[in-house]
Amino acid sequence: MAERSPGERQERKERVLTQGTSSMAQSIADAVVLKQGGVFLLTEQSGAIPLRGAHGFGLYYHDCRFLNGYTIELDGAQPEALASTSEAGHTGVFQLANPRTQMRDGHIMSQHEVGLRWERVIDGDATAVYEDITVHNHARSAVDLELTFTFRAEFEDVYAVRGLLPEALGELRVPAWDADELRFSYDGADDLQRAVTIRWGLRPDATDGTSARFRVRLPPGGSQQIPLVITLSESPGAAPAAGRAPACSGVDVAAVKRRVDERIAAQAAEQASVETDSLLVNRVLSRSFADLRLLRTPLEHDVFFAAGVPWFTTLFGRDSLITALEVLPYRRAVAVDTLRLLAQFQARERDPWRDEQPGKILHELRVGELARVGEIPQTPYYGTVDATALFLILLARHAACAGRLDVFHELRGNIDAALAWLSSPDAHPEINGYLAYDSTSTSGLVNQGWKDSGDAIVDEEGRIAAPPIALVEVQAYVYLAKSGLADLFERAGEPETAARLRREAADLQQRFERDFWLPERGIYALALVDGGRRAAVCSSNAGHALWAGIAEPSRARSSAERLMSESMYSGWGIRTLAADEKGYNPMSYHRGTVWPHDNALIVAGLRRYGLDREARALFGGIVSAAMRYRMHRLPELFCGFPRAEQGAPVRYPVACHPQAWAAGAVPYMFASLLGLEPEGFDRRLRIVRPVLPRLVRRATVRGLAVADGRVDLEFRRRRGGAVDVDVLRVEGDVDVVVEER
Repeated sequence: MAERSPGERQERKERVLTQGTSSMAQSIADAVVLKQGGVFLLTEQSGAIPLRGAHGFGLYYHDCRFLNGYTIELDGAQPEALASTSEAGHTGVFQLANPRTQMRDGHIMSQHEVGLRWERVIDGDATAVYEDITVHNHARSAVDLELTFTFRAEFEDVYAVRGLLPEALGELRVPAWDADELRFSYDGADDLQRAVTIRWGLRPDATDGTSARFRVRLPPGGSQQIPLVITLSESPGAAPAAGRAPACSGVDVAAVKRRVDERIAAQAAEQASVETDSLLVNRVLSRSFADLRLLRTPLEHDVFFAAGVPWFTTLFGRDSLITALEVLPYRRAVAVDTLRLLAQFQARERDPWRDEQPGKILHELRVGELARVGEIPQTPYYGTVDATALFLILLARHAACAGRLDVFHELRGNIDAALAWLSSPDAHPEINGYLAYDSTSTSGLVNQGWKDSGDAIVDEEGRIAAPPIALVEVQAYVYLAKSGLADLFERAGEPETAARLRREAADLQQRFERDFWLPERGIYALALVDGGRRAAVCSSNAGHALWAGIAEPSRARSSAERLMSESMYSGWGIRTLAADEKGYNPMSYHRGTVWPHDNALIVAGLRRYGLDREARALFGGIVSAAMRYRMHRLPELFCGFPRAEQGAPVRYPVACHPQAWAAGAVPYMFASLLGLEPEGFDRRLRIVRPVLPRLVRRATVRGLAVADGRVDLEFRRRRGGAVDVDVLRVEGDVDVVVEER
C-alpha cells in the first residue's frame, strides 16, 4: 500500500491528537510478564487476559497484539488466583481454585475444592505458547463440571492498543473451527495475514463461538490434564496461511521448558557472573540479569535489547545503546550486535516525515501494520538528538574493553557519517553552537532527548520550553564521543583526525562551563532555549555531565551536593526534577519521577569524580526500591514521593516492566562501585578505588572479559571500609592493577 501524502498525514495527526489513551485505563503495574525472543504475554495474576474493557494485557508479536482476551471458567465462574510465579521470564505457573459455586445440577460446591494448575511456556523460536491445565479434585466426593476456554483476537497494532490510532485498517475474518482447532485470522492492509491458532490435546466436548468446553469428571483425589498450543503466524497475502498448529496431544510442557531453558542457560554462560554475601543484593542482581536475557530480542541475524514490555518491545537507538553500555562490563557481544543493527539503519537521506538527516542514528523502528503502510513514521523514525553520540560512545568503549579496532574499521563509514551529522549546523538546529533539536515531522516527537514527553523540558517558571532546545546531557555526550573516538583514530594511524577531535572536545568543554553553569544554584542548567536563555532548573540531566566527564571537578562536587539534596534525592533515588521547582510533579513522567537508569549513570559520574560516599548511598536507595517490587524487578520509573512519607516507592501505573535500561541499572552501578576499568589495548584491568555497598562485605566476579582474556576476582571489605581485591584466576595475558586512592 502506498504511503499517505503529507496532507493526509497532517489530517491524521490532528485526529490522533484528539484521541484519549483509554487502553491505559487499567493499570498493568501488577501484570505477569512472560517473554522469549520476539513473543511476549501480559496477563493478570490469574493468568487470564480480560475479555472486556480497555487494557494492555495480551499476547504480542511484531508490534501486534494477537490475543486481547483469554479466560478459563469452572462451571461459569472465574477461578480465584491463589499464586503465580514467573521467575524464569519465559515460563509461568498459576495456581487457581474454584470460588463457592452453584453447580449445573443445583448443588453448592464449597470454596477451594477444585484446583487448577496452569502452566505455560513461551518458545519464541516457534512463535508459540505451550500450556498445560491440570484440574485436580481435592473434595471427598466426585465432581462433574465444565471447564470453558474463551478467546478474543482483534490483531491490534500496538499504537491502537495504546489508544493512539484506534481504527482498524484491515479485515478481521470470522473465527473458524476445525475439529480440535480454533483459528483467528486478520487480513492486514499491509498484505500480511496474521493468525492465531489454538489447538487442544483433547477434542472439546462442545464449541460455541470462540469458546471450547470440556466435561471434567473426577473422583476424589483425581486429576485431568488438558494441553494446548497457541501458535502465532504471519504470511504474505490474504489467503489462509498454510499448515496447522503443532499437534499437542503428546506435548510435554516440561520438555519444551527444558529446551528453552537450555538456550537461555547457554546465553547466561557467556556473560560474567556476580555473587555477594548479601541475599538481597544477589536477588536484585539476579533479577536484573534475568530480565536482560528476557529482553534480548532477535532482528535478522543480530540481537538487541528491546526497550521495554509491553509498549516498547522493539529496537530503540537510545535505549538499546544505553543498555548495551550498562551491560558492557559483563557481556560485550550484544554491544557489537547493537552497533551493527543501528549502523544498518543509519540515516542516508533527508526525510522530514521521519526527522531523518544523513548520519543520524534511529530513535525507533516499528514493524507492525501501521508502520508497514506508512501510517506512522517509525519505519524507522529518527527523532532523537542523542542516539548518534551514544552510538559513538558505545563503539569507543567497546573497543577500549576488547582492545581491538575491528568494529571501528568495519563501521568506519558509519562513524564518519555520525561525526559529520554531529558537527554540521546544516543538518540540525544549533543554539550558540550547541547541538539542539526541533522536529520537522508532523507526527514527530516534540522533545528528542531521553526525556521525550511533550511537557518534559521546563524553565524556572514552570513554563514548557519550545524547541529548538540544547540539552545539557547532549553536549556532554558529544564531548565524551569525540574524546573516546580520538584515541581510536590515534591507534588507527590518523593523528590529524585524533587531534581535531580533541580540540573540538576541549573547546566544547570550555564553552559548556561558561554557558550552562548556574552559580546561584550550584548545578548545570537543564538546557539552553530561546536562542541561548538558560532553562535554569535543577534536574537529573545535569548528573549526566558527571558521567561524561565534561564537568570541571569543583563544579562536579557542587552538582553532586545539589543532586543528593532533599529536593532531588527522594530516599529511593534522584528525581528527574527538583521538588522545589515550579514544574515539579512527583507523578509526571519526566518532571519529578525517579528513573533507575538515570540514577545508574549518575552513580558512574559520582565515582568518576571520587564522590564515593554519594555513589554508595544512591546505589543503596535504588536497591532498597527494587526490594519493594515483585520479584525485585525495577520498573521503567516510579513516582518521586519522599521515602519518609511512603513505606514503598509509589508505582507509575503504566510503567514498562521489565524495561531494559532499568534492568541494566543495578549491574552497571555495581560495576561502577567496584571500579572496573578494562584497558583492552594494554591488556590490563584497572580496579580504581573499589567500594562495596553497605549491605555487602564480600563480592565475587567471575568471567570478566578483558581484551581476549578473562578474570575472576574477589572483593572483601575490611574494618574501616577499605576493600581488598584478590585475583582468583586469570585466563590469557591480562594484568590486574588495583589503585587504592
